[in-house]
Amino acid sequence: MPGTEIRYERYVALGDSQTEGLGDGDDTIGLRGWADRLAEHLARHNSGLRYANLAVRGRLAGQVRTEQLAPALALRPDLATVVAGVNDLLRPRFDADEVAGHLEAVFAALTAQGAHVATLTFPDVARLTPLARPLAPRVVALNARIREAAGRHGVVVAETSEHPVVTDPRLWSPDRLHASPLGHARIAAAVAHALALPGSDDSWTHPLPAPDRPTATVLGELRWAAAFLGPWLGRRLRGRSSGDGRTAKRPTLLPLYDGGDQPSPRARRNRPSPTDRSTTGSG
Repeated sequence: MPGTEIRYERYVALGDSQTEGLGDGDDTIGLRGWADRLAEHLARHNSGLRYANLAVRGRLAGQVRTEQLAPALALRPDLATVVAGVNDLLRPRFDADEVAGHLEAVFAALTAQGAHVATLTFPDVARLTPLARPLAPRVVALNARIREAAGRHGVVVAETSEHPVVTDPRLWSPDRLHASPLGHARIAAAVAHALALPGSDDSWTHPLPAPDRPTATVLGELRWAAAFLGPWLGRRLRGRSSGDGRTAKRPTLLPLYDGGDQPSPRARRNRPSPTDRSTTGSG
């Protein structure tokens, strides 16, 4: 509620590659991502915060429900974030009601246990790449259902879809599926603002300075398709996912800082198994 400061002690993040942090760091040095950044914001106002991140790249909404919900409930969070559905959007047989149903089940279980829950809406992907224009109606449909499900369970929604800046190419990594470090920072700020956390404001909605040169060309679209869309389609045809062989990078609640102001070691860097070396692409 506005004017009421809630002190969170146990934050658990559920989701897919965006919440895992792809686009912000890498599998060698470790991933940061918006959920880590949100935890850092929380820790600045509560040194006793403990944080777990159960997200794994490539996971569908149904997999987030079946694989991450029970572990999240066992951690008894007082704050949880749930962000999933983009991988479902990219599948040929997308069903917005089915996807939202999985998300709502997660919302219901977490809020019933007493957790405050936050989620977000997704940007118009057609503004990121014209080749994704057929997906735009799917995004609109899923966002509408996320809002409805969130409203039924008192879930806070960060409305990132409503602000033009969220489709600025500089907020996205070269694959256009994952946020860049700047994009992850904006997502964290959006969720902090939606939660009315101390020190948050609407500056995340402000546009970036005008770019020095155009950011989209036909040649750029073709290069993107060859570098990222092609490999993604190849994995689909082989029945593979970028998340094969991976587990959560931070499966238990740990202090964000390990004495003083140094970040605590992440539980593991979530390296791929020997048979899965892909590190880019959603799903």
